[in-house]
Amino acid sequence: MAPDPLTPYGNRPMVTPIVNAVNYEYLSFEVLRQITDGEIDGYTYHRDDNPTVREVERRIAELEGAEDCIVCTTGMAACTMVYLTYLKAGDHLIIFHDTYGANYKVSLILERLGVFVTWLTTEQAARIQEHVQPNTRMIFLETPTNPLCRVLDVAAVREAADSVGALLIVDNTFATPYHQAPLSLGADLVVHSATKALGGHNDLMAGAIAGSKEHYNRLWFTRQAIGTTLDAYSAFLLDRGLKTFNLRAEAMAKGAQAVAEFLAQSPKISRLWYPGLPSHPDHAVAARQMRRGFGGMMAFDVGRDEEDAKRFIAALKTIYHAVSLGATESLICIPFLTTMLYLPPERRTSFGVRRNTVRLSLGIEPAQDLVKDLKQALACVAHEVKTAS
Repeated sequence: MAPDPLTPYGNRPMVTPIVNAVNYEYLSFEVLRQITDGEIDGYTYHRDDNPTVREVERRIAELEGAEDCIVCTTGMAACTMVYLTYLKAGDHLIIFHDTYGANYKVSLILERLGVFVTWLTTEQAARIQEHVQPNTRMIFLETPTNPLCRVLDVAAVREAADSVGALLIVDNTFATPYHQAPLSLGADLVVHSATKALGGHNDLMAGAIAGSKEHYNRLWFTRQAIGTTLDAYSAFLLDRGLKTFNLRAEAMAKGAQAVAEFLAQSPKISRLWYPGLPSHPDHAVAARQMRRGFGGMMAFDVGRDEEDAKRFIAALKTIYHAVSLGATESLICIPFLTTMLYLPPERRTSFGVRRNTVRLSLGIEPAQDLVKDLKQALACVAHEVKTAS
């Protein structure tokens, strides 16, 4: 059997080696046959597999309680691989408006390929069975959602999917496996933008899909065919980020709870969505299907208009005005102007986002420092509004 590329020195190194090799020399024709037939673990070409990538796949699978995991270049690559693997012309996809905006672009491609797409609001999730069709092959959802942090009942959606044998795909990027285990709730596959909390340091892009070994094999075929295998250095950074993942996730959730409770009392904040607040419309669902806190993401409206939100963000000193999320630094943005630019303007506000809605991703800074920063920035907001509490 070929030696393990991750243990070239006899003893296992404390950090995962970065294996940059594109191709590999075969020890013999018999070893080549064993590798290609799947009898032994081995590597032939980077687009097929890479030992550094494979190591991080095993770690993410363990976090999600999955049999296996496939890692790729970005979160949207992960979503697209799922669509391309399981959907064909004539199939029906259900997806929710409150989701990362780039999914809208992919839906346009899917429609050109003959897939029928139905977009639902989070309120329609309670009546999802009304929208399921005989040709529904997939239901795709985020929970908590992006950007409004609504919480969808995964088990209830699973029942609707089962009525027609559809796959249920859950994007777990906001919750992370620290706070939510979608596979145990009934999801067939879990997807991640591993760029976010799994990596955690704003220095890599990656996507992940976790599920059964059977799903891994089908998704591996797609990844190998279209060439979305992650590079070894990004896999190394992701592996490093996972070493502190639990600590970071815990700190983010504690900070977010404290910040949300502060914002709930501000006369300049309205429509505050954080699943850990009893005032959140889906708090009961979140309390049932989330664990160890409610994550580091929230959304809220600042003042009366876009200018109020802009003044607020411009005055922040500790929190960074930037897109992305799940990082060690706290990040804030106005979704209408950033993450939702993929959507036509009328679609950006059709499901509840406003021009003064902001999305806040808590980092690992001390909660008191974040509250102090938010307090001084809110003093710059001109208009008071009804407190969301």
